[in-house]
Amino acid sequence: MAQEQPKPAPVCGGDMMARGVAKSVIDGRTFALDDGSEVRLAAVEVPPLESGVAPGAAAKAALDALIGGDEVVLRRADIATDRYGRRVAYAYAVRDGEELFAQGELIASGFARVGDHVGSRTCASELLKSENAARAAKLGLWADSHYDVLDAETAADVLARRGRFALVEGKVVSVRESGATIYVNFGRRWSEDFTVTVLKRNERNFTAAGLDLKGLAGRRIRVRGFIEARGGTGRSPWIEADYPEQIETADLR
Repeated sequence: MAQEQPKPAPVCGGDMMARGVAKSVIDGRTFALDDGSEVRLAAVEVPPLESGVAPGAAAKAALDALIGGDEVVLRRADIATDRYGRRVAYAYAVRDGEELFAQGELIASGFARVGDHVGSRTCASELLKSENAARAAKLGLWADSHYDVLDAETAADVLARRGRFALVEGKVVSVRESGATIYVNFGRRWSEDFTVTVLKRNERNFTAAGLDLKGLAGRRIRVRGFIEARGGTGRSPWIEADYPEQIETADLR
């Protein structure tokens, strides 16, 4: 009798850190287990659950449909807990002996975006591929123009999303170093144009992922993260990139 082949390891998440029943869903990426602990989904960003914001409510409903009342396996993420003490993990709903990947399903259906920190390059690649397909098909939140990829050349529009998570795309004009920071510039007016900053101490992480920061000049890239403002006038929008999965270069024109 042939031996049963072992199941392949999941692409996203490490070893199992906990197991329980998803008792209640709080928002599109947070739920409570039957032991009372709260879990935050790693590697995703979802629209806020605010009154009148349909994508946020849709994300919560989607997560509830995926895991609500089901047994859930939590697999380890790079960060164990967030600043509020919630567990941070990759969540898999157990159905008929199979594990259904919650983050993967949310992203593929357009209810969530890939966050600014995934950890595993293999996992990031799979999630970004799913996100790109959902965006092309205008699924879920991608049907709402509010979540369109922003044009780096239109700095005012980028700045208008200050404090929010967003995707910004454009052609890199130059890459410069100053002190402990690498500046990926999308314009020539540093006090007004969009910029991505990378701390030099993090450069080796980008290099290890096959991303040559200094070689980005002249290339079109897509960046994800929280929009901030810098400069004395506060008119220069920027994203600080700490992780290589925040920058995409493949297949962009």
